[in-house]
Amino acid sequence: MKLAAIDIGSNAIRLQIVNVFETNDLVSFKKLEYLRFPLRLGHDVFKEGTISAAVQEKFAKLMQTFKLLIELYEVKHYSAVATSAMREAANGEEVRQYIQDTVGVNIAIIPGKDEARILNKAIIPNLEDGRQYIHIDVGGGSTELNLFNGKYLIDSRSFKIGSVRKLSEQDRAKTFWHIAEWIHNRKENQGKSVTSIGTGGNINKLYKLANKASGRIVSLAELKGLRAYVREFTYDQRMAILKMNPDRADVIVPASEIYVRVMEDMGSDHMLVPRVGLKDGLIYELYERVSKKNLAQIEFLEEF
Repeated sequence: MKLAAIDIGSNAIRLQIVNVFETNDLVSFKKLEYLRFPLRLGHDVFKEGTISAAVQEKFAKLMQTFKLLIELYEVKHYSAVATSAMREAANGEEVRQYIQDTVGVNIAIIPGKDEARILNKAIIPNLEDGRQYIHIDVGGGSTELNLFNGKYLIDSRSFKIGSVRKLSEQDRAKTFWHIAEWIHNRKENQGKSVTSIGTGGNINKLYKLANKASGRIVSLAELKGLRAYVREFTYDQRMAILKMNPDRADVIVPASEIYVRVMEDMGSDHMLVPRVGLKDGLIYELYERVSKKNLAQIEFLEEF
């Protein structure tokens, strides 16, 4: 069985196609295709409140491309969801309907709670019983925070702060205050060590810059050092020297600040970077829906 997920974010849109293998209770997902296109819906929405006609047409062309790939791979089922940019756009529903009518791709515009729930499906396999975690997902338009005790979700909250959304210094400071207050009111066993889990393209890039051999762990001190290191480069230098894409070079510093601030508020001194995202959670949820089974054991395989 082949499945596909389309993640329509504020900074980029992603397509992932996988093949599913079932062996007793173990379900394996082999990645067949992954595409990320830097269509920044949030640039329009967070500035003007709507998606422009020009961006809508580009969006439609991209969805047509993704649809053709889904058909060429003979995918049986797909799921397409849009997050903060589409849900905040005054014409978000109009654009969604336009894509459905002209391209034939059905998009669900999901609230922050559903975004967190789906993403958690990709996070939970990385959690261990008896430990406390804070999951930090920094997107273009919002940051999702999820508190876990082992594999049990304690609470979650979506904050309107991200790498693309432009906030005044006053509004940014106010949002960080609300984040700190939310964390303080929900801390359990405050003397206990808390592991942060970071997801999103920016933390993946920061981890790559750390040049670690293995382990997928980065300390708070290392993350602060990486933030300071990247900040020393100009936008053009980040592309030329650090080999960042243009849509990563201009957002990685504000994104890194969010990860650092949340870790400090939580009292967490290290972060696991599992390199999973909403697209993976979508695949897992889609599999459970079409197979009518609950995933007990998950194995995700890269291309081979």
